[in-house]
Order: sequence, then C-alpha cells, then structure tokens
Amino acid sequence: MRNSESQIGASRNLYPVIQPFNQLMLEVPGDHTIYVEECGNPNGIPVVVFHGGPGGGCSPGMRRFFHPEFYRIILFDQRGCGRSRPHASVENNTTWDLVADIELIRQKLGIENWIVFGGSWGATLALVYAQTHPDRVNHLVLRGVFTMTKAELDWFYGGGAAAFFPDEWEHFAGLLPREERDDVIGNYAKRLFSNNEDVQVRFARAWTEWESALAALEQSPNRGVVPAAYALAFARIENHYFHNAGFLRENGQIFKDLHKIEHIPGSIVQGRYDMICPPQTAYRLRDNWPAARLFTVPDAGHSLSEPGITSALITIMDELS
Repeated sequence: MRNSESQIGASRNLYPVIQPFNQLMLEVPGDHTIYVEECGNPNGIPVVVFHGGPGGGCSPGMRRFFHPEFYRIILFDQRGCGRSRPHASVENNTTWDLVADIELIRQKLGIENWIVFGGSWGATLALVYAQTHPDRVNHLVLRGVFTMTKAELDWFYGGGAAAFFPDEWEHFAGLLPREERDDVIGNYAKRLFSNNEDVQVRFARAWTEWESALAALEQSPNRGVVPAAYALAFARIENHYFHNAGFLRENGQIFKDLHKIEHIPGSIVQGRYDMICPPQTAYRLRDNWPAARLFTVPDAGHSLSEPGITSALITIMDELS
C-alpha cells in the first residue's frame, strides 16, 4: 500500500553550539584510526550520525540537529576523511569496512541500539547498515536519499544534471579530453590517483566543486577555493566508492533488501529540487518500505543547511525524543 506524504509544521532552528563530552581515536582493522565524538546527554537517547560523501567528514554543525538534553549524539569521521587517519586513503576502505567500524563504535560505547541519522551517501550507508544489523536500529532518519544505483550515478556523472547546469558541467567534465567524457568517473580516477600531486589536487577540486555547485538552491557568489586536503579526501574516496559501485553485491541491492528493515520506522526528508539525488529515489523508497514516511520540502535542494531541510530534520528528531 502506498504510504502517504507527510507534512512538517512550523519552522525550527538549530540548537545552540555544543562541545563533545568525549572524543577518541578508535583503531580499526586495516590500519585505519577513526575519530569518534559524543555530545549532549551521556544518558540520553543514542543517535549516530553518518556524514555524506563518501569522504565528507563530520562537522560541529551536525551536533545541532538534536536537543542536547534528550540525545546522546555520536559523530564520527569515516575512513580516510576528517580527523580519521590515514588521510585520503582508499586502502581497506569499502562500505563493508565502514559497516564493521560502526559496529565497533557501538560496542565500544556500550550502546545496545540507536537511531541512525544520515543524508546523501550517509543515507546509503544508513540503509546498508540497517539491512546488515536490523536489530541495532530503532529508527532511520534519512535526507537526500541516494541508493548507489547505476541510474543515480549516471544522472550525476553521465549528463543528466549537466542539462540543468551546463556551465558547471563544462568546468567539471571539460578538464577531460572529449573522447574521455563518456566515463567521467573512470577517467577522473586516473587523475585522482596519478603520481602527479598537482594533477591530483586540480582534479580533486573540480570534482568537489561540481557537487557543491549543485547542492543548494541558493549558491554563495563567492564559493572560494576548496582547501586541497579536504578536496583530496572527498574526491578520492568518493570516486573510489563510485568507481566500485559502492562495493554492493549487485545494482539495486538496497531495494532488493528492503524486506530486512520493513519493521524499522523510517523518516525521509527530500528537497523537491534536489539536483544531486533527485526525489524519485526517495519516493521509490517510501513506496517499497511500509514503515517509512516521506517529507518533501518544496523550496529546497540537497543541502543539509537549507532552512526547510534543517527545520524538517529538527522537527522529526524532536518528535522522536
């Protein structure tokens, strides 16, 4: 039965800035060390945040979607990005490594089960994690849904989104010779993992700027130069995952495994004008997941920081507290 589209009420603002009460560097298999932090109430409802990318890293602003008196907020930087080490490394860095890391974090912190909160790639990881460990998830809160299908990758890297942003696409794909633009992901990989550091940085910045240019309806006129360290982690890790189809066993795996989480409640927030992760995926997910509800934000794109997206997520988390 088709689930109805839900509505969000009055606008909500971010909670005040808070600082972690616990920070640790967790050694995980494969010679990686993961940055983990806890904020809010040590005895509150556990919620774990999965950042986007892959390769984006968590930020202090992500702490502010949760009432600090009610939630025990867990953030971490996935392998290779943010404060995790080694930086920008794709060795032993797959979806399944991240799923294993999440379980290690849960066990290290003594948490039985938790709410899982993730957007974009974070939504992909949240769904895969929940389908792997359904007994550990109380609720899934997803934003800007991405499920790592070939169709979704083709949309963003094969010319679909380019039809709406031809100038930005030319800046991005134009770095490649014309004969190489039929496989942007594969041919960017050659540069991102070349032996020339200047080439790596140039292509990493272009990769990162293409995504950031399409993230929100209103763009800053002065986006500035993306720092090289951030761009290298974001672009190399994201390209590595996309070039390998997310390391999933087959195209459409997440949809084929939805029966594993059919009993887990889900809340999906989707911007109507999301050019990175078009709404059709969120609607398809809602229609095939009996326990999910969908909130479409009419005046938003993809970004977590857009007012309508922010408000919807805070409202949901307040309801769950």
